[in-house]
Amino acid sequence: MARAFAEIAFTPTVRAAQSRQGSAAMNDRMLAPETERANLLGPEEAAFITARDGFYQATVSETGWPYVQFRGGPAGFLKVLDERTIAYADFRGNRQYVSTGNLAGDDRISMILMDYPNRRRLKLLGRARLVEAADDPDLVAVLHDPSYRARPERAVVITIEGLDWNCPQHIPVRLTREEMEPHLAPLRGELARLTAENAALKAASPAP
Repeated sequence: MARAFAEIAFTPTVRAAQSRQGSAAMNDRMLAPETERANLLGPEEAAFITARDGFYQATVSETGWPYVQFRGGPAGFLKVLDERTIAYADFRGNRQYVSTGNLAGDDRISMILMDYPNRRRLKLLGRARLVEAADDPDLVAVLHDPSYRARPERAVVITIEGLDWNCPQHIPVRLTREEMEPHLAPLRGELARLTAENAALKAASPAP
């Protein structure tokens, strides 16, 4: 875990839990001054982020309740603007506006980006800024893929405060239809070959 992420995540009550569970000493090194702070996106993080077609995000209400939501779109809809900034076009959905309302009152946001086939996970902590489409149509146009049939209402611009690559333990392997295609294509080819071979054998067989 990078130091910037640990400085945010390791609150006094978290540290107390680590002490009770015997992991405080192990986690001390995450807070050591010599540990890389890592609140900047490098090439590996940028490539990972722009390859995703969805992510989980958490916001918090003024009553203290967390709200977790899955946000999806075409691969690459979450864009890296610079080494500290990511953004996405916020599409019209069920019109409950829970995340939008939460972020208007508390700009803190937590995100988990998953790569299930390769069992990789990137965690991000940041602060979000909402930009309405009418206020900055050029920004929303940059973030919106016109081939995706959804109406963007605003941009969500996130400044990264901390990041952490999580271990692959307990991450299940799951594949989307597109990710399955390279595995299915040879099977479809073999099925077509066997079907044609069977038809040819039937045609060559003498009539009963």
